[in-house]
Amino acid sequence: MADRVRKVNYCYLTVTGRAGQGAKVLGALNEAGVDLLAFSGFPSKKGKAQLDLLAPNLAAVRRVARKNNWRLSTTKKAFLVQGDDKVGAVHRHIKKLADKKINVTAADAVAAGKGRYGMLLWVKPKDYARAAKALNAR
Repeated sequence: MADRVRKVNYCYLTVTGRAGQGAKVLGALNEAGVDLLAFSGFPSKKGKAQLDLLAPNLAAVRRVARKNNWRLSTTKKAFLVQGDDKVGAVHRHIKKLADKKINVTAADAVAAGKGRYGMLLWVKPKDYARAAKALNAR
């Protein structure tokens, strides 16, 4: 089966870099029944962490954010790649972008089990349309 590359929207919030902050955010989203396509958390500025929330329905994320007084970013764009886990699966997509001289801002890939994998790809906003075309993203 061919890989599926999807254009996805996300937003992020910045939290203190203390243990439990991610669990608190994810717990509130879970309690509200918000479906996430992906979650990425990483250190940002000194003592802070950035939590990226990729969802098919960002309006639902924003409702939970308002209820919890979270300051969300504006809507951002990324790509979600899903497919069969085989040698070179990630390389194929990264190379497509490199061949078009599109810099990858960030990428996270993981084997998902049962022969599947997933990857998140971020590019600069000015390169998003060209990247979508290069990746044949829908």
